[in-house]
Amino acid sequence: MPTQRADARRNYARLLAVAEQEIAAHGADASLEQIARIAGVGSATVRRHFPSRHALLDAVFHEVIEGLSARAGDLSDAADARAALLEWLKAVNGHVATIRGLAIALTRDCTANPTEAHEHCASAQLTEAGAPLVRRAAKDGTLAPGVTITDLLALITGIALATEHHQDPVADANRLLDLAVAGISPAPRRTVSE
Repeated sequence: MPTQRADARRNYARLLAVAEQEIAAHGADASLEQIARIAGVGSATVRRHFPSRHALLDAVFHEVIEGLSARAGDLSDAADARAALLEWLKAVNGHVATIRGLAIALTRDCTANPTEAHEHCASAQLTEAGAPLVRRAAKDGTLAPGVTITDLLALITGIALATEHHQDPVADANRLLDLAVAGISPAPRRTVSE
């Protein structure tokens, strides 16, 4: 496969950044023509990089999921397992609440059609990335017994879908996540010595 020219790589990166913003603002039906205009390229350039709307959405979701997976890895050795898990969950929650369509992608069953390629399956990647954080928090006793990464991702997906059309979906999603966290992993009580 030939390497892309520098300008083609820049166009690709710019298109992804603009597409993420436009999808956040307008959902999965964001205008490809508007994305091209804002990115400063022609619609033919968009089509060259992303032959379909689905290809563009997959690329945007893939970038976000890769970043969240890397963040989970960065947090895996943090001293406070509960704080690490909560920081990662808030990052996932923020992205899922901001990028319309990502919550639906997280509900996709990657095993439903074994003939399809699912190398970028959002739910599978996030499950794999977040599982070590959940295991550490459970081992430390800072997570309610029986809570799984699948439960937490389903919770975040539900929160994102419930707040998608709110005026400030990220703030509302974070508030709801905080309420849920208080139930699944209450902060340890500190005793004051007398």
